[in-house]
Amino acid sequence: MIRDHFRVMVVDLGQGRARVERVEGRDRYAGGSGLAALLFGLYGRADRPWDDPDQPFILAIGPLTGYFPLMSKTVAAFKSPYHDQYAESHAGGRSALAMRFADLDALVLVGRSDRPCCVSVGARHMEIMDAHFLWGKDVLVSGKYLRRMFPGSGNRSILRIGPAGERRSAMACVNVDTFRHFGRLGAGAVLGAKKVKAVAIGGDAAFDLPPGKEYAKLFKEIYTQLTNTHMMGKYHSLGTAGNMAALNTAKALPWRNLQQTSDPAIEGISGERFADQTLLRNAACAGCPVGCIHVGFVREKFMTDNQYLYRQVPYDYEPIFSTGSMLGVTNAFDVLKIMDSVERMGLDVMSAGVALAWAAEASEKGLIGPDQTGEALRFGDAEAFRRAVERLGRAENDFYARLAQGALVAAEEYGGRDFACVLGQEMAGYATGEVFFVAEALGFRHSHLDTSAYSFEQKHLDRDLERDVAFLVSNEPERVFLNCMVACLFSRGVYKDELLAEALRCVGYKGLAENMGRVAEDMRRLRWRTRLRTGYDPEEARIPKRFSEVVSAKGPVDAGYMERLRRAYAEAIRELGREEPEQ
Repeated sequence: MIRDHFRVMVVDLGQGRARVERVEGRDRYAGGSGLAALLFGLYGRADRPWDDPDQPFILAIGPLTGYFPLMSKTVAAFKSPYHDQYAESHAGGRSALAMRFADLDALVLVGRSDRPCCVSVGARHMEIMDAHFLWGKDVLVSGKYLRRMFPGSGNRSILRIGPAGERRSAMACVNVDTFRHFGRLGAGAVLGAKKVKAVAIGGDAAFDLPPGKEYAKLFKEIYTQLTNTHMMGKYHSLGTAGNMAALNTAKALPWRNLQQTSDPAIEGISGERFADQTLLRNAACAGCPVGCIHVGFVREKFMTDNQYLYRQVPYDYEPIFSTGSMLGVTNAFDVLKIMDSVERMGLDVMSAGVALAWAAEASEKGLIGPDQTGEALRFGDAEAFRRAVERLGRAENDFYARLAQGALVAAEEYGGRDFACVLGQEMAGYATGEVFFVAEALGFRHSHLDTSAYSFEQKHLDRDLERDVAFLVSNEPERVFLNCMVACLFSRGVYKDELLAEALRCVGYKGLAENMGRVAEDMRRLRWRTRLRTGYDPEEARIPKRFSEVVSAKGPVDAGYMERLRRAYAEAIRELGREEPEQ
């Protein structure tokens, strides 16, 4: 049954109680990103620090979740330990479908447990279970215990943190069903601060599909577009790992802490090399027929010289860039071993890899040494980086405790700020030039997915301030609406406005279908207002010197142009986030 409101479960960890609330505004806030911002306005504390017990951890899904393919993601919203401002992170896995079958549009955790715990929720239950025996254990070991505690699969989803989250690292992630993550901006630390080791969502209810032939016909049409056309095939075959060689050729792939943008050694870590030598299988998020998750393997000796074990490690472009080219590691299996350590510690792979790349260059320049890093860190030394990941995840000493809060935090203490590759958070792997650097540095999530700037810039090799600012502003609403749905952005070529409107009408959301443009713009502005209320000032965002030293396909970066673009985009963001007058 279609509801004109949201069904939200609020769990008070301190009280050990839950309540289900009716929250109005379906046609105005849609779901996903819009619903998360609405709920932060209701339950968040803009003027308190990120780890205040009253700060919420929010999970939200969209109106099409469970009805159509690739409407498969969940939005996590929280006040970030990275910058103490409102933040979002998105993940797939089974979390969205589990929430739909739990008859929830959102789950909100407030308060703080007095002991390590697991939170289990479903359509008809909420339980907070003692988990002191899991505290300190890595993500993979925890997963084995948690699957025994919460048996079943299908519509059950398990979210868990590792040692990094327990230590409140600003780059701690939340692992979702082993192969997916709420990766960026420290979601894992928020759960760690609440003493929540894991959240298990049980999809123990059911919901009716729309009656009649119209829904079945539209579902089949969308399914066919997603599976029988070249549009999505690339995500299943090589996957985004195929971008490694392409971006290297385009002189847009960061190498060795962005000291280069291309290197002949790409052959050792190309998407083709991973597929030929390391690929074990493909996997998919619940509700997705594409199967873009590429699972590789690492093998190690076990017990005796003639016995081995292997572990499955998911990979795609961003993990390969951050633990491969960025660290100067050029063997595919070595890259997977570093990723495996990142997974165990519960770290965001991009932040961890880029932060360690800064540490390697700082070591080269003599700013830090083995007294800080535990052993010499040199580009290309995969084993040293693998051990450094574990030290970083456990914040082993003062140096790693600072680095765990971000490369710029460490640089303030040890020097090297100019070559810290941070654009709001540790950079994504696209060294395309000024437009992308500004987009990620100032963007709402400091994410390469806030806009398609990385793609735009490869098609526009000239510099035009008015055009580039207009692109950054106009490219956002479409993605915001997809994030309200919450769609996998790989499907954006299929879910164009007309098809989205038809899908919404088909399942009963006619008001949303008729006002998509207005809702997209309103939710874009609401998100920016929420971010600005928690302290964000786009005019204070700065781009480290290293980015002005980059030579891309466009040629050397024009630092003067980049600064003009930064100021113009900051002004546009400030206008987008302007508070509406009270009525």
